[in-house]
Amino acid sequence: MFSVMDLASKCVPKTEESSSPFKELRGVACGLLAICAVATASPVIAANQRLPPLSTEPNRCERAFVGNTIGQANGVYDKPLDLRFCDYTNEKNNLKGKSLAAALMSDAKFDGADMTEAVMSKAYAVGASFKGTDFSNAVLDRVNFGNADLQGAVFKNTVLSGSTFDNAKLEDAVFEDTIIGYIDLQKLCTNKTISEEGRVELGCR
Repeated sequence: MFSVMDLASKCVPKTEESSSPFKELRGVACGLLAICAVATASPVIAANQRLPPLSTEPNRCERAFVGNTIGQANGVYDKPLDLRFCDYTNEKNNLKGKSLAAALMSDAKFDGADMTEAVMSKAYAVGASFKGTDFSNAVLDRVNFGNADLQGAVFKNTVLSGSTFDNAKLEDAVFEDTIIGYIDLQKLCTNKTISEEGRVELGCR
């Protein structure tokens, strides 16, 4: 794996190559290397990766009230936002509009919580409970909701692009004006727990 210094040493133009046809090729190669380095540095949890050990930080659950503001759109963070097993049942004030990008949420409880305008890009919410949670105007792209309980959750004007809902419970969930890509929609529509009204809102066929 290349370090930043490796990239720097390999990408500094050499005098003898300044006028050669290889200069352009060197620039392209260095650009590709830089992209690979940045992508590798992003500590996003992939489906086949093991989760890190549970954080021993005493106030780790309270960190959700502050959120994660580093690289929120791409789920890049300085240290994991570990919310596993935390209980935010009926939390109405402290989660609204928070950035929880790449948060580890498995087995946490958010039942009845107000998470309007929250950003959860690339969050790992497998097995979490969001019964009756309000996600209106939230950005929930590329979230893993596998086996999550989302009964009665509200996804009004919510971005769901790239998110997965394998074996999730979606009875009575509201999908009014949900923003989701065509392929993602087709996958979501295979979930048999979505109510008839929800299927109409989504446009399932």
